[in-house]
Amino acid sequence: MGDLSWITARPVAHRGLHDKDRGRIENSLSAAEAAAVAGYPIELDIQISADGEAMVFHDFTLDRLTAAKGAVSALSAAELGHTALAGTPDTIPTLADFLACVGGRVPLFIEIKSALSGDTRLAARAVDVLKDYGGKVALISFDPQMLAEAKARAPHIPRGIIAQARYDGAHWPGMTPERARMLADMDHHASSGYDFITYHFTDLDQPALIAARARGVPITAWTVRSPSDAARALAGADQIVFEGFTPQG
Repeated sequence: MGDLSWITARPVAHRGLHDKDRGRIENSLSAAEAAAVAGYPIELDIQISADGEAMVFHDFTLDRLTAAKGAVSALSAAELGHTALAGTPDTIPTLADFLACVGGRVPLFIEIKSALSGDTRLAARAVDVLKDYGGKVALISFDPQMLAEAKARAPHIPRGIIAQARYDGAHWPGMTPERARMLADMDHHASSGYDFITYHFTDLDQPALIAARARGVPITAWTVRSPSDAARALAGADQIVFEGFTPQG
C-alpha cells in the first residue's frame, strides 16, 4: 500500500469547508474549492443515482438540502445535476465533477454511503470513476462490504472503515446485536481489508480501537466541531475530521 502518512497529516474538512451563511453548502463544489484553497483534505459523501452514477451528496433523500423531495436514487444523474443546493448556484455534482474541481490539490476521503443491503454497485462505480485520477484518495464506508468490493476492484486504493461504539435507534433499522458488535469492533478485516479507521470522537476508549492503534493502524476521529472536542479527540486518535471551526495543524 505504500506510505499512508498523508491520511493523518492534516485535519480533514467534513463535507468540504462548508459554511451555509457564506453560501457554501456541504458537499458542494464551492465547499470543495474553499477546502482546497485552504489546504485541507476533504471528506465527501457519495450516493447512487437512478442510472448508476456516483453523486456527491450525503443524505439518502433530497428533502433537507434541496427544494426537491424523495430519494436521491430515484433521479438520474442529469436530473440531480440540475437540482440546486439550498437555494445557491451550486447543484449536486457527480464524483467526476468533484474530482475535476479539486484536481489533486488536497487528499480526498470518499465515503460510500450504504443502507447495508448488500448492494455494492456504488463502490464499483466509484472505483471506475477514480481510474484515471492522479491525486491522493481513499475510499471509506460504514459498510465492510463496500470496502471489500473496492479491495477486489482496486486494491491499490487505501480503504478506511468508519465506525462507532453503538448501532441502535432509527438510523440503523434491522440491526442485530451480533452485527452491531462486529461493526463496532471492526471484526471484518480479513474481508474488508481496511488500512485505517475513522471512529466517532466520543468513542475512542473502545478496546478494539485502542488495540488497533497499538498495532500502528492510523486513526482519525469524526466529527469534531470545536477546539475543545479536537483536544479530546487527539488524545485517542491521530487526526480529526472537523466542521464548524478552523483547526490548527
